[in-house]
Amino acid sequence: MKKPGHDWRWMGVVVAGLIPGVTLAGETAIGAVTAASGNGINPADTVWVLLSAALVMLMTPGLAFFYGGLVRRKNILSVLMQCFMMLCVVSLQWVFCGYSLSFGPDLSGIIGSLDWVGLRGVGMEPFDYAPTIPHTAFSLFQMMFAVITPALIIGAFAERMRFSAFVVFSLLWTTLVYDPVAHWVWGKGGFLGALGGMGAVDFAGGIVVHINAGMAALAAVIVLGKRKGFPDAISPPHNLPVAVLGAGLLWFGWFGFNAGSALAANHVAVSAFMATHIAGAMGGLIWSLLDWLKFGKPTTLGMITGAVAGLAAVTPGAGYVAISGAIWIGLFSGIICWLAVTALKSKYQYDDSLDAFGVHGVGGIWGTLAVGIWGTKMVNAAGVDGLFYGNPHQLWIQAKAVGITMIYSFVMSLVLFKIVDFVLGLRVKENEEAIGLDLTQHREAGYTLLD
Repeated sequence: MKKPGHDWRWMGVVVAGLIPGVTLAGETAIGAVTAASGNGINPADTVWVLLSAALVMLMTPGLAFFYGGLVRRKNILSVLMQCFMMLCVVSLQWVFCGYSLSFGPDLSGIIGSLDWVGLRGVGMEPFDYAPTIPHTAFSLFQMMFAVITPALIIGAFAERMRFSAFVVFSLLWTTLVYDPVAHWVWGKGGFLGALGGMGAVDFAGGIVVHINAGMAALAAVIVLGKRKGFPDAISPPHNLPVAVLGAGLLWFGWFGFNAGSALAANHVAVSAFMATHIAGAMGGLIWSLLDWLKFGKPTTLGMITGAVAGLAAVTPGAGYVAISGAIWIGLFSGIICWLAVTALKSKYQYDDSLDAFGVHGVGGIWGTLAVGIWGTKMVNAAGVDGLFYGNPHQLWIQAKAVGITMIYSFVMSLVLFKIVDFVLGLRVKENEEAIGLDLTQHREAGYTLLD
């Protein structure tokens, strides 16, 4: 037995016991977990959701590297700065009002109330949305989804938007577009979702994240216009290895994004984890093959873009489809998104800089519809059966949810872009675009070493 004098933990307990109102931090944590466990909180589920929240948070820096490697070298820091600013601004917005608007007590199926402003009343007890984890853990996990969604839109206007306008637009968009759509689909009483609404399902964000961001990206392309010299004078990605690193971090974080949305360490999380990986792999393979057939060589850019398309497409159905369904979703995402990025973009000559609409918007649309085809309650009893499992009506429900979200997100985003453009001006000056946003917006350079 150790002597009490050598046991610092023992000494801490003694000190805490002698001073009124003082408790040892470790003892408080252990006691809280023990007490909470008796009230329905599962420690394993809590650890999994916290780990998943960290993985989803990592996706935003991953997206920064993915996008940053694809722009010209004079703009890499501007992309990194925009992504990291979302971690700051949207996290604070989420605490202040975003979480309450998204998941707070329902107001007529449209929006949550402001009962939880400042996370008031959001504590360590379990609650309806996630009965085996603390309420705060659920809020933290959902915060990371809110952070990355406006960051996805950056891919549409990269290299030409003023930083101040970007911050203001993102804050307005998160509050007026992301939060309402999140409530419609995931909030209890939201008019689109399965918790008292129309019955549309979205396991991890095909509607809320990818369609939402994709339609905002399309609105950005229309309002801001093309980059100077597009398409002939636009140079290829300046650093593909950095983009590959970003894609790898996104793929890694996507396991938390999708499997973590089970909100428990259970068989649904395992199934979602596997479906996520298989769809991403299939999307990357198919895109590479299509590039090979069209251009004579498989491209690295095509492979990582296809993988992201597959991951985006499987997101709404990751916890609802079997492995066979994930394979088909990944396969068609590679084909459909490849056509959107090559044929559609070439035909209409819109400058979606990094294909935010073509990959996330189109991938999210396809994946959300695919739940209505391959969804099965054999994977998740709380899910849905789709067309191939005897329920064609679910496909119609998914299609309606897709259409409503597309229209709302596009129109609202267009209006917000116009307002911000009128008040602040969206686009940098022509000479600033030529110099690059790193120097003109941030007075910094991404590369300072001489060759």
